[in-house]
Amino acid sequence: MQHFKTISEYCKAIGISPPKHSNFDIRSFEENMGQVTEKMPPFRHEFYSIAIKKDGGGKAISGHYTDFPDGVTIFFNSPFQILSWDIVPDWSGYYIMISQDFLASSHLFDRLLDDYPFLKIDESIPFEISKNDLPGILNIFALIKNEYLSDHDDKFNFIQLYILLLLNQVKRLFSKQVDSRQAVDQIRKADLKLLSRFQKLIKTSFYPDVILETFANPHSPSYYARVLSIHPNHLNAVVKSITGKTALKHIHNHILKLAKAELVQTDLSVKEIAYNLHFESPNNFSSFFKKNTGHTPLTYRKNQ
Repeated sequence: MQHFKTISEYCKAIGISPPKHSNFDIRSFEENMGQVTEKMPPFRHEFYSIAIKKDGGGKAISGHYTDFPDGVTIFFNSPFQILSWDIVPDWSGYYIMISQDFLASSHLFDRLLDDYPFLKIDESIPFEISKNDLPGILNIFALIKNEYLSDHDDKFNFIQLYILLLLNQVKRLFSKQVDSRQAVDQIRKADLKLLSRFQKLIKTSFYPDVILETFANPHSPSYYARVLSIHPNHLNAVVKSITGKTALKHIHNHILKLAKAELVQTDLSVKEIAYNLHFESPNNFSSFFKKNTGHTPLTYRKNQ
C-alpha cells in the first residue's frame, strides 16, 4: 500500500500539480479534473483534509465508511487513514490539505481533535448537507483560496482564522447530522421493540389456555394495536417498514402455521381446529385456508 508523508508526494502520486506551500494547500475539484487519477487504490497519507463535494459521480472511501452520499457532501481524511476512490471526472467543490506541522505552528489548533472530533480517524464520517447550507460553506472555502493565492505577507494568519471558521461551521452541520442520526436510531429501536411485542402478542393470543376478552378478534390488526395502545395504521406502517409485510400478513402467516401443524400432527376435526384458532365458523376457516394454500383443510391433511 502506498504511503505519502507530504502533501507534495501525494499531489505527484495522484497526477496533479505540486502545492504552492509545503504544509498547506487548497484546490477546487474542477481544476483537477482531467489530470487527477480517476481510480486510486487504497493508500495512506500523513495530513488532514476537509472537502466539500458539490456535485460529481463515483465515490471516495475513507476508512470503513463505504456509504459515500450521493448529494452535496462534506468529507474528511485523517492522518494514516486508509483511503481510496473511484470517481467520474466531473467533480465540483473544494478541498484543503493541512499538514500536522501547519497545525502545530499555531496555538489555535492545540485542542483540534477535542474541539472537532469529526477529524478523528474513527469518526471522520462523510455526511450530506442541504443545498441551503452549501453557499455558506463554499464562501468560506473561497475566502481561504483567495487569501492563499494573494501576495499578502500575513495571509496565513487570515487562513488560520478562516480554517477555524470552516471547522466551526462544519461542526455545526456535523452535530446536526449526528443528532438527526441518533434520533433516527432511537426511532428505529422503538420500532423494533414494537415489532417484537407485536410478534410475541400474536403467538400468545393463540395459546390453547389463553382466554380472550369478549369480542376480541386476534385475526385483526386492530386488536393488537389496541392492546399495544397505538393506532392500527401506525402498527401496520412500522411492521411493513421493517419486514416488508403488513401486520395482517404476519397474523395470517401465524394462523396458517398453527393450522397446518394441527391438521398434520393431531386428530382434531376441522371444526375443533377452527374454533381453537378463533374462527367464527368452520366454513370461515376452510375458506381462509383454501384461499391461502389452494387446498381445503381435509385435502391438505390427506396429502400430508
